Amino acid sequence: METDKKTQILELARRTLETEAQALKKMEERLGDEFVCAVEAILSSRGKLVVTGMGKSGLIGRKIAATLASTGTPSFFLHPGEAFHGDLGMISKEDVILALSYSGETDEVLKIVPFIHSNGNTLISMTGKADSSLARNSNIHLDVSVEHEACILKLAPTTSTTAQIAMGDALGVALMKMREFTAMDFARLHPGGSLGRRLLMTVGDVMRKENLPIVDADCSATQMIHSISKGGLGLIALCKEGRVEGIITDGDIRRAMERLQADFFGITAKDIATMHPKTIRPTEKLIAAEKMMTQNKVTSLLVTEADETFVGVIQIYDIKL
Repeated sequence: METDKKTQILELARRTLETEAQALKKMEERLGDEFVCAVEAILSSRGKLVVTGMGKSGLIGRKIAATLASTGTPSFFLHPGEAFHGDLGMISKEDVILALSYSGETDEVLKIVPFIHSNGNTLISMTGKADSSLARNSNIHLDVSVEHEACILKLAPTTSTTAQIAMGDALGVALMKMREFTAMDFARLHPGGSLGRRLLMTVGDVMRKENLPIVDADCSATQMIHSISKGGLGLIALCKEGRVEGIITDGDIRRAMERLQADFFGITAKDIATMHPKTIRPTEKLIAAEKMMTQNKVTSLLVTEADETFVGVIQIYDIKL
């Protein structure tokens, strides 16, 4: 690609990001009591937060509803057109409504405002026009106005949708803090995610417990190589009467072979083992195993019961599936 064209592309991209960054900075500066009122209204509600909007505002609204629902605020998105044709029945009297419309004059949204008022719901609007019909008929107004769109024609929603999504994120973060929403709460709502897996599942749930590579302290070098190859875990455990005494990794064997060369085959397991290795209980959470591995700069842990009986092996790959 020609140098001039590359320069133009990068300049347009940088100008877009700068325009949107400046708009967010100005929105931050004017944030005030209305935002606090919005958070308090949602917190005090005994129902759900119902988010609505048309077009690009509707797409942003779906994202806001999803973010809030996954961070402790029961929420769902209601299409205003569908609402006007029967779906208003999805709104209970205890719900709070968050309506998005940058112009504040979106017909489909305005049509459901009378129902919202008659139903006794608190209406929070998010618009770029404080004097718009939607803003004036809301209990609480969140100002997401921007000076102009980043679009080169100043027409396509770009800066304005960035402002909407940022305001939604601000609501979500504030509500999380006020609800004292924890990482464990997040994990419960995301059991299929990586964080949920690490916070909710235990070492015993995922550890390798079949055909464990076990040798005794007097095991020969030849037997060590055979056991570590057969086990397929890159390690062998030294055990006496079923209890862990030490560990040997494939790295220990390679280093011993390089150091001892021909004398290597005259050693026994206890000569190169790490005695009294770090172990973990099967009842510990995966996140505890991950932390222990990170702190000790290892990728595997031997799993033992309280009496040091060897019951399994957990590796970093088991945690980060």
